Amino acid sequence: MKKKNSNTTPAIVDTITKSKKRTRQLKPKHEPGFTIGDIEDIQFRKDEVADIRASLLKWYDVNQRDLPWRRINQSDVNDDDEIDSKAYAVWVSEIMLQQTRVQTVISYFNRWMEKWPTVHHLAQASIEEVNEVWAGLGYYRRARFLLEGAKMVVEDGGKFPRSVSDLRRVKGIGEYTAGAIASIAFKEAVPVVDGNVIRVIARLKTISANPKDIATIKNVWRLAGQLVDSHRPGDFNQAVMELGATLCTPISPNCSSCPVSAQCNALLNSKHDPSALVTRYPAKVEKVKQRHDYSAVTVVEIFDSEQLTGNTSASGSKFLLVKRPEEGLLAGLWEFPSVSLNGKADLVTRRRVVDDFLKKSFGLNVHRASDIVSRDEVGEYVHIFTHIRLKMYIELLVLRAQDLHRKNDKGLVCYKYVDIKTLATMGLSTGVRKVKVSWPFLLDSRRYDDFAIVVVIDAVAASFKDDNQLPFDLYLGWAIQMQILVFGFICNCDCSHTGFGLNKLDCNRSEPVR
Repeated sequence: MKKKNSNTTPAIVDTITKSKKRTRQLKPKHEPGFTIGDIEDIQFRKDEVADIRASLLKWYDVNQRDLPWRRINQSDVNDDDEIDSKAYAVWVSEIMLQQTRVQTVISYFNRWMEKWPTVHHLAQASIEEVNEVWAGLGYYRRARFLLEGAKMVVEDGGKFPRSVSDLRRVKGIGEYTAGAIASIAFKEAVPVVDGNVIRVIARLKTISANPKDIATIKNVWRLAGQLVDSHRPGDFNQAVMELGATLCTPISPNCSSCPVSAQCNALLNSKHDPSALVTRYPAKVEKVKQRHDYSAVTVVEIFDSEQLTGNTSASGSKFLLVKRPEEGLLAGLWEFPSVSLNGKADLVTRRRVVDDFLKKSFGLNVHRASDIVSRDEVGEYVHIFTHIRLKMYIELLVLRAQDLHRKNDKGLVCYKYVDIKTLATMGLSTGVRKVKVSWPFLLDSRRYDDFAIVVVIDAVAASFKDDNQLPFDLYLGWAIQMQILVFGFICNCDCSHTGFGLNKLDCNRSEPVR
């Protein structure tokens, strides 16, 4: 039961949750006189629901962003093919939008739909083709789920399931995605809940509970279900998410432009007490401490004897690529040989574990001096994943031709040798599209003493967003699709510097390759 506030100030419920799950959170400050109720007791009144629906839909009709997936099948035609086309577009866009900004997704969505305009086209694609188009978007498991889900839909008759319960049977479609497809494409009156929706509802009802807590999320789904408009469920769900993305933002909400400010308890609270900020809701959750990982990455390039002794182009050389395990981080993607380390390691230690890995997995004997053309330490690079800080020690190993067709009898590692042209066609990541590529220099001169190669795991591409500049200003580069970025640096002065680091150049007179 909620107790009435004895103050003349309107009573506002500041809600926390009774949860058995222990999650670290910053404890919200409760002002004197405000009732602390249980989240399960919170409801939207009928008049609130009507006002919120009307205000939000009116605002959305005028202010919605022009996004490509919203343009597909905007009519009210109930043709099955048109409806399936809409469902497919919603599905692809919602999967891409997970953990990724809208502006980044737009170009990827357009390329995807141009290549695979229907679920039937996608079902015929290979995982390599899918990853190539996805390259640079990160979280590659999403792409694999799209492909597997498309195959399931086609094998089951080629029509999208029409309800949330049936949609959830499709590989990779969870509660949120099912709700989005069902409400937007099939007009089923079901809610959707993402981070934006949680924030909007938490502020409407001053819910200060941990937004990551299972009980909180469950009850936000319940409240969202009370709000969803039965006549325009898809538009309403998109309106709530749009509001959270554009006005009701985490740090600097634009409350003066909010269409539902009259129904917002958090805003009303702040008007009576300036210290009670709207941004208190929902509670701030402490980030998980990052794990520190280390790895030794080796770019292995192999030439035949004729290329090494003559003046022929080096374009016939082969690069060794290794496929990552099908489960775990960056599952199923190709990379240069990489060995996990127990911690920081010196060059001697790193080379010992790398040499052992190359010999056992690929039959490459790097201890025979006659086989080694060059072996250079390139430098170090740190990449930040969501919960992992990965430090990579990188070197370039150039070998004379060995048996490239040796069978992997043990089957422990899946690998292949590809030429440099294949590397170029495997897909360019976001960051590399900003790089001025200089293939002629790389292919013809082979001046390894004049440039350094830096290998960067694929997810770094996602950090090179939109018009932001790369975190270095001198570069020669190319990219390997799905997982690897390779950048080179050239010094044009007389200092003969080699192995420039990614974060700090040794020569202030270096100039970019044109």
